[in-house]
Amino acid sequence: MILDQIIADRKRAVAALKERYSTSQLMGDIEFQNFATLDFKKALKREDERSIHIIAEVKKASPSKGLICQDFNYLTIAKDYEIGGASAISVLTEPKYFQGDNHYLTTIKEKVKLPILRKDFIIDEWQIYEAKSIGADAILLIVAALSETQLRNYLSLAKSLQLQTLVETHDAREVDGALSAGAEVIGVNNRNLRNFEVSLETSIRLRALVPKDKVFVAESGIHTTQDMALLKEIGCDAALIGESLMTASNRVEKLQLFKGAY
Repeated sequence: MILDQIIADRKRAVAALKERYSTSQLMGDIEFQNFATLDFKKALKREDERSIHIIAEVKKASPSKGLICQDFNYLTIAKDYEIGGASAISVLTEPKYFQGDNHYLTTIKEKVKLPILRKDFIIDEWQIYEAKSIGADAILLIVAALSETQLRNYLSLAKSLQLQTLVETHDAREVDGALSAGAEVIGVNNRNLRNFEVSLETSIRLRALVPKDKVFVAESGIHTTQDMALLKEIGCDAALIGESLMTASNRVEKLQLFKGAY
């Protein structure tokens, strides 16, 4: 499974990074950084049944598609998202499979006034301190990549650092695990991590398992206004959209089209 491969590579990479830069050094960086903390959860909470928020993703490449954006001006892309009405921005920082970089996130945080989600594969507490140090407002925690104990501990550590979390799930068991661990923002990835097939039926099926006081985010496979209308209908608070925005000829118009879908 590709997730297992990515996690194995991240563990090796993070172990090497920890040897060069300690947690205490990251904590020192956090103490002296000057980023405003923005409320990721509040930005995504649905106001009424006709609204839905969008987390717009800055993503250069992916394991399934390869290079997605040849002309990757990440700051221009993020500013387009802000103009187009995104409620938050997701920034890929994983370098090997997604060609991400921490610098992308920090630069966007400095120039764009929206909550920033650090999209990466977190398998070590060190990465949570790192996320705070580079300016993230929220981090992604993937239930399939973590033990129950890790998930609880990482949620607690993130909260202590004033970082919010998007807890990603793929099935009913993982949704139950996320809720038991105390997740407030729960994402459902419509992409099957075993074969990379994508179906919005996953979000439709799992929406009923998430209480209305939590924030529910549908991730992946959102390409049309009909998709957005369906997600509104089932009561999604937000949709995380990457590829269809990254490949749009006019990202501002595409985002506004998604936001206006009924």
